[in-house]
Amino acid sequence: MKHFHKYNALRVIALLLSLLFLCACGNGGAPQGSEAAEPESVTKTIFAMDTVMDLTPYGPNAAEAAEAAAARITDLERLFSVTIETSDISNVNTHSGERVEVSPDTAALLQTALEFCGKTGGALDISVYPVLKAWGFTTGEYQVPSADTIQSLLAHVDYQDVQFDAASSTVQTAEGMEIDLGSVAKGYTGDQVMEVFRENGVTSGMVSLGGNVQTLGTKPDGSNWRIAIQNPEGGEGFVGVIEVADQAVITSGGYERYFEQDGETYWHIIDPATGAPARSGVISATIAGASGAMCDALSTACFIMGPEKTAEFWKANDGFDYLLVLEDGSLVMSQGFADRFEAMEPWANNPITVVTK
Repeated sequence: MKHFHKYNALRVIALLLSLLFLCACGNGGAPQGSEAAEPESVTKTIFAMDTVMDLTPYGPNAAEAAEAAAARITDLERLFSVTIETSDISNVNTHSGERVEVSPDTAALLQTALEFCGKTGGALDISVYPVLKAWGFTTGEYQVPSADTIQSLLAHVDYQDVQFDAASSTVQTAEGMEIDLGSVAKGYTGDQVMEVFRENGVTSGMVSLGGNVQTLGTKPDGSNWRIAIQNPEGGEGFVGVIEVADQAVITSGGYERYFEQDGETYWHIIDPATGAPARSGVISATIAGASGAMCDALSTACFIMGPEKTAEFWKANDGFDYLLVLEDGSLVMSQGFADRFEAMEPWANNPITVVTK
């Protein structure tokens, strides 16, 4: 059995993204030989939410903004982490069947998560956590659970049994249910970091939260940010680059956390309908949009839904664009994604389907 070390993989992703960022923005937009001073910037690297995070604000208050953003991330982790015993989510899970009051941030995140659970018809389901544990993805003690184990756990998986009351910021889950907001937490955190940047007078910045990248405004020179899409098959290079301004670009892929057993590969993205790793033909799903929380939720959901259902969902909903990398190496993307995406070798030679509304 071969195990994959998530920390190292995410560190590689963060470093690759940082390298691309530096290549794109190294001179702060000032022409070579120009007298124009490069805007002050700070890159602060922290480890939180089980991933490496790079925070890069520009401007005279960059240092203060980076410190404030790091503190905000730490506070949110203490609220959202399912492995911190004093967190809001651990408290909800410990008191399943009871009504529990949560913080404003947890309430906002729960409301967003449940909204996308409903919109995606349960492709995203925050109550799948016990199944994830049974596969060992939360502990690193990987195993293939028995069919009986999966079926018994699926009896407690249904986001519709999570009763959330926004007016009182309280939540009640069904008896025996456990929830996890990991599928949306980093996206929400990216949104909050952008707010911290703005509060500190920052108008240009970028954060890399593992596989999540979020940008504030444009680059200091006024041009778009160029964000690389990780190669889901491993190795060097990228699938391609998308240009964005004031948007999040979030990818979910089987390469993030997986193990192999008896010649089969099992990844951590679990289909709530089967209790097993999702097998939709997708190996990587990237979402671009203004809301980090939305992009985070949909990157997981679209990975599970597959190309046909994702296309239908995109046609029925506004506010995001997508890229799917399929098992056969082909690329499927929405028109809005294609308009600002450049595929790289060897992916540029693979079949590319552009979905229009």
